[in-house]
Amino acid sequence: MLFRNRRIYREKLKNYKLLPNSLRKYINIWNPGRKNVLDEHIKQPLWTKNFIFVSLINFIIMLSMYLLLVTIGGYAVEAYHVSTSIAGLVSGIFIIGSLIGRFWAGKYIDILGQKKILVIGTMIFTVTTGLYIISDHLTLMLIMRLINGVGSGVASTATGTIAAYITPVTRRGEGISYFSMSTVLSTAVGPFLGLTLLQFISFQQLFIVCLALAVVALLLLFLVKVDEELIPAENMHKGFRLGDFIDKNALPIAAVVLVAAMAYSSILSFISLFTAENHLMTAGSFFFLVYAIAVLISRPITGRLMDTKGTNIVIIPAFISFIIGLLLLSFTHHAALLLVSAIFIGLGYGNIQSIAQAVAIKVTDPHKIGLATSTYFIFLDFSLGFGPYGLGYLIPSVGMHGLYRLMSVLALIGLVLYYFLHGRKANVYEQQ
Repeated sequence: MLFRNRRIYREKLKNYKLLPNSLRKYINIWNPGRKNVLDEHIKQPLWTKNFIFVSLINFIIMLSMYLLLVTIGGYAVEAYHVSTSIAGLVSGIFIIGSLIGRFWAGKYIDILGQKKILVIGTMIFTVTTGLYIISDHLTLMLIMRLINGVGSGVASTATGTIAAYITPVTRRGEGISYFSMSTVLSTAVGPFLGLTLLQFISFQQLFIVCLALAVVALLLLFLVKVDEELIPAENMHKGFRLGDFIDKNALPIAAVVLVAAMAYSSILSFISLFTAENHLMTAGSFFFLVYAIAVLISRPITGRLMDTKGTNIVIIPAFISFIIGLLLLSFTHHAALLLVSAIFIGLGYGNIQSIAQAVAIKVTDPHKIGLATSTYFIFLDFSLGFGPYGLGYLIPSVGMHGLYRLMSVLALIGLVLYYFLHGRKANVYEQQ
């Protein structure tokens, strides 16, 4: 009798069935004397000290970023007496800096090391956040915003890479889903907290709050330890080469994210105008809260589904949910429908974002996880940062409701693009 303890056998069989087909061929559950992958998988914890602290650092940096992203424009108008377009530049130049930071981090993270890149990014972010307090000229503020964005881009590329690196391979989809919840929380809490604090404190005091958060993130770095293999500097290609900044294997899924994020940028930038136009300001204030709740509830489930059943079973329904949410939004005139659309958009785009990041990491070589993570975020940030500028020109012609109908078509294009660029070959990647 191979298993004297039937309970142990049943437990092994249960866990065996949870694994993707690509791993089952390595597992011998019938021979208890043979060390197998299943035993190692069961022993590999997800919620390690490093994983928790890296997620916390990411949350704090993103929280500080979103605290200012929604308030810095108002500060520019009040302090420098500039137009709304210049105030928008003060807010948006941060995204340009973030893109620069991601390009740099993507090239050097596997040479300098993930921990060192995280330290560099967090230090830049902390110092420039502190300099907001003494920035008494518009030019200086623009420079600080740009460099602050560089620090954020470098740090968040490092946290995403470390989270993927320390997550067990067989639980990577689940791990990235949990990690990315730190960003979701910051996008929900940051704007709300920033606008609420400004009712009680000054902009200068808000800058001090953001500096305190950045210092906490800096101190937490001492608790993170990463064991990694670095690429020797002499192996780095000299001069400019696109492959040093963009991972070609991650490009297909990054292109899908570019389209999906473009559609979502219309919500980030114009939902306040949409709710004001439809006299739904009260319900509108709960939109991102409902969105965040939908994401937080669904991501642990979708992450595990991806690991056990494959990518398509998660991302295709997510795109369909995103399309439905945008269509519902385009027909919204009542508070209830607005919040229902937030649920569908959260279940849709909220999961597209995390699953696509996991795919970008899965399809690349292990030593290029940092570059793949950077590639994913470059395309994501580009859409979120520059998408609203182009979409804004459509509003006078099609109106707010028409804009969201067009965005549902764009999301449909994203689904078709996903199928042809990755979906139809997903099984090939999952067998590797």
